[in-house]
Amino acid sequence: MAQWDRLRQLPAVYGQQLHELYDRDALPMDVRHYLSVWIEKQEWRRAARDHDLAVVLLQVLLENLDIQHSRFVQEESFLLQHNIRRYKQNFQRYLEEPCALASTILWFLEKEKEILQSADLAEQVQFLQVEQEAMETSSQQDLERKMAGLRNEVQCMEHTMICLEEQQDEFDFKYQTHKMEAVVDEALKKNQIKNLQLLVNRLNDCRKSTLLDLNKLLDRTEDLIDILVKKELVEWQRRQQKACIGAPDDVCLDQLEKWFTCVAVCLFQVREFLSKLEELIGKVSYDNDPVKSQKPALQKRADNLLKDLLKSSFVVETQPSMPQGKGPLVLRTNVQFSVKTRLLVKFPELNHSMKVSVSMEREAPQIKGYRRFNVLGTKTKALNMAESQSGGMVADFRHLTLKEQKSGGSSKGASDIPLSVTEELHVIFFDTLFELKGLSVELQASSLPVVIISNSSQQQSAWASVLWFNMLSQDTKDVMFFANSPAATWPQFGEMLSWQFLSATKRGLNDDQLEMIAHRLFGKHLNYDTCKVAWSKFCKENTPDTFWVWFDGILVMVKTYLEDLWRDGLIMGFVSKGKEKSLLKKKQRGTFLLRFSESVIGGITFSWVDTTATGEPDVKTVQPFTKVDLTQIPFHEIIRNFQILEAENIPENPLLYLYPNTPKDEAFGKYYSDKSGVDSPYIKYIKTKLVFVSKENTLEAKSPMSSDMVQGEGLESLNDLCGEAAEQDENCHSLDSPLETCHPDVMLSDLAETPQDELLMYVNNFNHFAGTGIFDDDTGLFNCLTSQSCGSILQYVLLYLLTNIITNKREMANCMFC
Repeated sequence: MAQWDRLRQLPAVYGQQLHELYDRDALPMDVRHYLSVWIEKQEWRRAARDHDLAVVLLQVLLENLDIQHSRFVQEESFLLQHNIRRYKQNFQRYLEEPCALASTILWFLEKEKEILQSADLAEQVQFLQVEQEAMETSSQQDLERKMAGLRNEVQCMEHTMICLEEQQDEFDFKYQTHKMEAVVDEALKKNQIKNLQLLVNRLNDCRKSTLLDLNKLLDRTEDLIDILVKKELVEWQRRQQKACIGAPDDVCLDQLEKWFTCVAVCLFQVREFLSKLEELIGKVSYDNDPVKSQKPALQKRADNLLKDLLKSSFVVETQPSMPQGKGPLVLRTNVQFSVKTRLLVKFPELNHSMKVSVSMEREAPQIKGYRRFNVLGTKTKALNMAESQSGGMVADFRHLTLKEQKSGGSSKGASDIPLSVTEELHVIFFDTLFELKGLSVELQASSLPVVIISNSSQQQSAWASVLWFNMLSQDTKDVMFFANSPAATWPQFGEMLSWQFLSATKRGLNDDQLEMIAHRLFGKHLNYDTCKVAWSKFCKENTPDTFWVWFDGILVMVKTYLEDLWRDGLIMGFVSKGKEKSLLKKKQRGTFLLRFSESVIGGITFSWVDTTATGEPDVKTVQPFTKVDLTQIPFHEIIRNFQILEAENIPENPLLYLYPNTPKDEAFGKYYSDKSGVDSPYIKYIKTKLVFVSKENTLEAKSPMSSDMVQGEGLESLNDLCGEAAEQDENCHSLDSPLETCHPDVMLSDLAETPQDELLMYVNNFNHFAGTGIFDDDTGLFNCLTSQSCGSILQYVLLYLLTNIITNKREMANCMFC
């Protein structure tokens, strides 16, 4: 690529450097731009030392400026005419010192190279590409070279056709002259005939050579079409499939459009060359004329190649999706969806002339119960360049809906394959007609298989089907995929799971997190690469807590409530209870980590390390927080305000260091609300500042059970002071600390916890209760509490008293005992 063209494609920061460079008057940017090709081909370094060469280059420079001036006169570009005239006058001052001009231009070219080198270095540092990406880049560069070679051959063929026509005109003129002169001298006549025969032989050889070159040109074109259609387009379609399920793959079509258009333009020029040959043999032909015998085959081959290219060039650029859907390819009946098609062969003269129509179920399988749908809305649109940011030929359908056809009974010969609604796959088709320069081709594109639901409750399962299909299948019309769905290897499956977090939060899963998930699925293995996940294990099991339900619950929670914390790497998330204990027991007291619950759908909890009376590490865990909690107060505020009551009944926050050793306020400080009390952003929803409190005397071990939940707390509303269980841990049949309490999993038992185990909410701003009379009569706090034991109420009163003692409100405390 020319140096000037490379400079123009640099990022904005380097473009600014280029503008600053050409703020000098010594070499105007206009001159550098319009004469870029000529300037870069000259030997300015030698001209800076060679006076004669410098004089020649200066004269040619002035002549080129005259040519540009004439061009702008024809184009009626008044301002550019003025500028070019002024630049020429400025350059004429170098007539006495032409070497100085050469040195000046050389200096500018060297500075340009420095900008390019700095840009290349920055790109290498910032984008250290893996070997595969380097191979892809090399492949694209090779394709670019082949495209340039094709364009060059077409230009050469244009010149060959001109020479062939001139040669034929020469023969035709001399032949017609010979016929009109009626020469009597036999010797002269024979000599003329001999010369004419030599001319016709040369013409014949030239025609044979032209036909041979056209064949070679079509060979080169066919090779490029194979690369474009069978490799580049297929790879783009696969990238699009993966991008639909969250992969960070580039699905921009601009480069493919450039390549497709280049080949199509060349093939149309070949058709023009063949038409020119037809015109030439209409004027001059002879026995064994090679054009007559070979042109039909060449014409057929060129047309077939062009048709193949055009049929592959019509694609679905943006797959069907609903505005509020979980992802693309999940559509709901009677809800609008959008989809965009694109023609990769860009001919501006076809703008708005090609109509695209939408249809469905053209090749619907004959399955009993398989639903059929009609497409409603604006089903026909014109391909145009106005609806594309890059100026491509697109038809953007934005207001389509689907309506299920009334069942007319099973068709004859229909098979009975059990597929659920979310396992039915449907394809949407798009048709248009390409007509240009005597060529007419019907084009068809089809969407990736979509899942059609009728209720939002089906969306989670439908998205699971979309994930599974696009992870494993490259046959984009295989609507019977789930009749015999293959299993996924762990590398495929783990990568897909990471994409879900990457697309939702801009941060995927690391190796440790993926290993925990693999351990959950397969048990302990040294290497999981050979392990496989069946479709039924992923989503289809007849249980409410399949793997996908659990994983998606976490994903939704993170996206909705914890995205910033997750993106900043503060949530370890996927870590088993056993691994959690082994990590924390090696750390100092107060070290904690955040992980997702394995038993509560969409739950997150935290565990911290404490020490027993004997100085042994003791890991404690709170009950998972869910969306019920996180909708009331942000998770970082829960961590900030969490407290337990120590033996001396002094509230203390046990969370000091985020694993491995980051001080809590350093990790979460930027999320804290600086305001508190009446200025708190939560005051309109929660009339007090809430601090979560655990009582030490409720953290006593009870009878050993097959779980090791440790007493903790969750977020409770003021009007619902109910108790909470803590989450299970593994390897805990014998508890390490008398402060640990064993409770059955709340997801597996309906047994209510005893009142004395309840976790209380500590209100550290009692000014909000002043004058409310909540302790005065039947309308106060005691009536707003849910049904509890007297012991539970007494605990609350004692806690209230304790708070007032701590805040030196002794008079109110004495009143409470009255």
